[in-house]
Amino acid sequence: MKMTLHYLAILLAVALSPLYSAIGAQPPNIQPPNIQPPNIVLILADDAGYADFGFHGSREIRSPRLDTFANQAMLFEQAYVSAAVCGPSRAGLLTGRYQQRFGFEENNVPGYMSESCLPDDEMGLPLDQATVADYLKSRGYRTALIGKWHQGNADRFHPMNRGFDEFYGFRGGARSYFAFGEGNLNHRPEDRLERGLGEFAESGKYLTDAFADETVAFIERNQSRPFFVLLSFNAVHNPMQAEASDLKEFPNLSGKRRQLAAMTLSMDRACGRVLDKLNELNLDQNTIVVFTNDNGGPSDANASDNSPLSGTKANHLEGGIRVPFLMRWPGVTKPGSKYTHPISMLDLLPTFVAAAGGNLSELKPIDGVDLRPFVEGRDNARPHQTLYWKKESRAAIRDGDWKLLRFPDRPAELYNISLDIAESDNLADQHPDKVRAMYEQLFEWELTLVRPQWQLKREYEGAAMKRMDDYRK
Repeated sequence: MKMTLHYLAILLAVALSPLYSAIGAQPPNIQPPNIQPPNIVLILADDAGYADFGFHGSREIRSPRLDTFANQAMLFEQAYVSAAVCGPSRAGLLTGRYQQRFGFEENNVPGYMSESCLPDDEMGLPLDQATVADYLKSRGYRTALIGKWHQGNADRFHPMNRGFDEFYGFRGGARSYFAFGEGNLNHRPEDRLERGLGEFAESGKYLTDAFADETVAFIERNQSRPFFVLLSFNAVHNPMQAEASDLKEFPNLSGKRRQLAAMTLSMDRACGRVLDKLNELNLDQNTIVVFTNDNGGPSDANASDNSPLSGTKANHLEGGIRVPFLMRWPGVTKPGSKYTHPISMLDLLPTFVAAAGGNLSELKPIDGVDLRPFVEGRDNARPHQTLYWKKESRAAIRDGDWKLLRFPDRPAELYNISLDIAESDNLADQHPDKVRAMYEQLFEWELTLVRPQWQLKREYEGAAMKRMDDYRK
């Protein structure tokens, strides 16, 4: 109301300016209000299935708070990650660049599954790469990473050395959802909960709840200034560990599927608590909130469902790289709307920096784009004509609605994604010229990349191909 009255006063002063001139008086000096740039809350799930949310049609797994949020937000039907596994996907999100450009190919850190001349502690997001937190911090934002990091275990890779003012979480890629015992040193240091830089701080709470508590507290502390918080859940990544009270909600399910449903419900409830805090503090109308996931669900490991997509985590079929994505941006996104063109997680950095008032031309070379003109309808083109994925000899390219997949053990496959979302009708034999052209286009992109700094052991490459074949539609 105050802002509205202020603008009315400005309009009235403009309308009366001829009168002031006629009587030889000066009009009042009314300055525009100081409008704070939007707060940004990015909520990232881990290993969730594409179909395992109510807003994507699930009837088994419940997500009531996110379903309500979806009605307030824009749902992006074709949101892609830049990698089919956790660590490199997050590296792309954090930098707005294809992670292959700086050697963080689709292989996680540290290297227990990798072959590399680098010691484990040398593996991490390279220090010469600026993060979204770096950019937002330079714009006056208070920044926090709460939850899973997975971008290197050494102190120099620590979130608080990568643009985040605050950190509460763990440095590794997965850990127990239940607190480690007092003085228990039978766990890797990167698996223990940490507050700040090096202060171990197990909470005694179920981990998803602990991360929600910390996010709510961060918002409360920083409500009077612009803030950016990345709530980086490890849910629903294995180990499959749910609380008994949530398991009781799904008596008709069993095994991993029941655990997954209970863990998803817990994460949904945690998201609701964060959204409630924004509402309580009257911050919801000046806060961008995004909910998404870091890669496709690993159906064999956590019983996730990526329907109607083929494939899973760790491969380049749609089920490995297309993820749920909701954005609520008051005044920009229309509640209950859908965006149909492909976008990439690489777009989050430039979108957030532009929203914060930053000049995108001053950013280091990035591959993402500012989504605001597209979601507002000012630009009806595709944000990306072409998207790429690469993991050693495996790779994929999407150009328009055509998608080519390259494999180490079989001929390339070609699909029209607009007509065949499940990638069940291989058109390579019918369009050999298209295959050749896209193969060359993919190779031209690869020539712009650097060599991977570490690679997956070959045995895991074989397992990834088998998983892909096992979970084709």
